[in-house]
Amino acid sequence: MASIATHERLVGGTVVHNPPGRAGFIGAVRSEFTKIRSVRSTYWTLIAMFVVCVGIGALFSWGQTERILRIKSGNTFRGGPIPPGAVHNAVEQVSANIRAEAVAVSLFGLLIGQLIIVVLGSLTITSEYSTGMIRTSLTSMPRRGTVYAAKAVVFGTVALVAGLVTSFVAFFLGQAILSSQDLNVTIGQHAVLAQVLGAGLFLAVTGLLSFGIGAMMRHSAGAISTGIGIMFVLLILTNFLPSPPSGWFGQADFDKWIPFFAGSHLWQNQMLGVNPFSPWVGFGVFCAYAAAAIIGGFVLFKRRDA
Repeated sequence: MASIATHERLVGGTVVHNPPGRAGFIGAVRSEFTKIRSVRSTYWTLIAMFVVCVGIGALFSWGQTERILRIKSGNTFRGGPIPPGAVHNAVEQVSANIRAEAVAVSLFGLLIGQLIIVVLGSLTITSEYSTGMIRTSLTSMPRRGTVYAAKAVVFGTVALVAGLVTSFVAFFLGQAILSSQDLNVTIGQHAVLAQVLGAGLFLAVTGLLSFGIGAMMRHSAGAISTGIGIMFVLLILTNFLPSPPSGWFGQADFDKWIPFFAGSHLWQNQMLGVNPFSPWVGFGVFCAYAAAAIIGGFVLFKRRDA
């Protein structure tokens, strides 16, 4: 009867015992990459994010061109008449405002697209708990720190690549639409490339924030709800605060700490709110939130039973 022993191989009819080795980080990364690309929901979620971001950005860009056409016809966007002598000045003023926010206009879909990457970030780790696959993962790789780091690196890479592709496509399509009324900007203009890259980074960090929340909660519905609450509901609630200037308890005092406003300042140029932080300082605050979630998830991942 033949027996099979771990770490043994047959050489010239003799069984040779190999010293057991420790599975490495690279092997764990390969394993996690295989998992994430073999799950159909990964593709559907990324496609949904792409379609939503690009589609809403294109629609919003088209809306701005219609706004200019309405003004040129002598009417405000809401249909009210504009005095004939004021039409030219109104067109010039509104056009200048749209050009100043042209990048944010074409990337407006990220407001909704971020919610989709929140879903994927949470499911990347919570789905293994719901299916029990996490036990298999930890059996094949008992080093929990390596497993967790591999999951974060693989998902972060996928989210970054998907975010950058989405941001650039949304930008170029939006600018093509805006160009019909000479409202567009080019990628070579000052700070435009940084804004588009910042949009991709924003989506990636949003996903990692949700990944950390998922690791802490281990429950898909709870993690997704929490992520959406942090990234979307909080920015809605700020609309009920007094407008600036309002002293210590006004909108200006809170907006800069809201995760969405802190992170999105890289690409939306205060289009959606007040943000006293500079773009990269605000993004640093946003990264700190994501880092806190990932670290919290890591601590609980190592301490709790699977």
